[in-house]
Amino acid sequence: MKKKEIKILLVDDEPDILEIVGYNLSNEGYQVITASNGKEGVKAAKKNNPHLIILDVMMPEMDGIEACEQIRKLPGHEETIITFLTARGEDYSQVAGYDAGADDYITKPIKPKVLVSKVKALLRRLKEEEEGDASVKIGDLVINREEYKIIKDKKEMVLPRKEFELLSLLASKPGKVFKREDILDKVWGNEVVVGGRTIDVHIRKLREKIGDKKFKTIKGVGYKFVV
Repeated sequence: MKKKEIKILLVDDEPDILEIVGYNLSNEGYQVITASNGKEGVKAAKKNNPHLIILDVMMPEMDGIEACEQIRKLPGHEETIITFLTARGEDYSQVAGYDAGADDYITKPIKPKVLVSKVKALLRRLKEEEEGDASVKIGDLVINREEYKIIKDKKEMVLPRKEFELLSLLASKPGKVFKREDILDKVWGNEVVVGGRTIDVHIRKLREKIGDKKFKTIKGVGYKFVV
């Protein structure tokens, strides 16, 4: 998908943020749609079907959390990438955001260059979804889902099945935070009763093999794969 085909919906009640962030994203070649509160944001999402939505948390009329919940209920928006833009770094605000269905968090103030690189990382998911499921390339890492093997720095590596499935899940949507219960459900399913520590152990092993910086812990929520 070409940049000019990608639609980004930016929802914030601060005109300066809409102008600065909107300008930087338009400059990168994306189509930018803006809305100044949650209510307008939900309407704009319904009308424009954006690929990525950047939502402020604190807004009049309808806050970002409620807007995110409503957007997730719209037909065809179950997989839309949603990230929050917030000046609040508190854990409870982030947990509420992830519970509402957000994929990631961007904390204000943010430098335009950093924001653009964050947006590019989130939009990589679109590219990967288009390329199909058999083999996914993320930076120096290639994940072959059919053969259960990975290639890192041109070296082939075979991982135990659960480690591979955990890596495959997290890397399927770089930048998205996967909640612990979702990881347990998708990787371990109903096989056995496993505790949360099981995930931590597997993450530790993956960090040792693939690199510490690739996996970020989101306190009280879960993990995400970082590109």
